[in-house]
Amino acid sequence: MQATQSYRSGESLRLTERGWLTEDTLSRPSKVTVFMLALLVAGCASLQPPRPTVEVPDKLKPGANESLAMIVPAKGVQIYECRARKDPAGGYEWAFVAPEADLFDAGGNRIGRHYAGPHWEATDGSKILGALKERADAPAADAIPWLLLNAKSVGPEGSFSKVTSVQRVSTVGGVAPKAGCSQAAAGTPARINYTADYYFFTMGEK
Repeated sequence: MQATQSYRSGESLRLTERGWLTEDTLSRPSKVTVFMLALLVAGCASLQPPRPTVEVPDKLKPGANESLAMIVPAKGVQIYECRARKDPAGGYEWAFVAPEADLFDAGGNRIGRHYAGPHWEATDGSKILGALKERADAPAADAIPWLLLNAKSVGPEGSFSKVTSVQRVSTVGGVAPKAGCSQAAAGTPARINYTADYYFFTMGEK
C-alpha cells in the first residue's frame, strides 16, 4: 500500500531522509533556539551585580547593627537666602534654607522627594526625618559635604519607615554662591543644582 502524505492547502513540502517535512516543521528548531537565547539574555541581565557602594570616612559609617537597605539617587536644588550674618563681624552671607529634590530608584523611576526638615518622603506616604550626626568634605571640588544623619519615621508604614540612618554621598554641586550677597540683595534666594546618592540603612545583621 502506498503511503499518502496529507498537508494543509498552500503548505510547501521538502523531501528529507526522514520523509516529507513541511516548512512549518523545519522552522521549529530555529524557533526553539531563538526562545532559548532570549531566556539566556534575560537570565544574564537578572544576574547583573548590584550598584557598587562608595568608601566613606569612618565617622560617616552607620552603627554596626545597621545594614544598607537601598541606594536612592537624588536630583534637585539646594536653596539658599542672602541674610545678615549673626556673628559680630556683621555683613551678609548666603544662608542654607532647605533641599528640594526628587528621589529615584536604580532604574530611574521617581520614588519620592526630599525637602526641608530634612525629610525624605516616599510616594507611598512613608517618610523619615533626619538629624545631622557627622559631616565630611566631599572629594569632588565645589560639592556639598557628605553627611551621616540619624533618621526616624514620621509617617505611615511604607518603604522608608524602617530607615534608621542616612548617608549623603557622591555629591555634585549644591554649594552656596561665592558672591552676590549684600545688604541690597538681602532676602534674595538662590537655587543651586545638585545631585547626590542617599544610602538608607535599617536595623539588621550585616
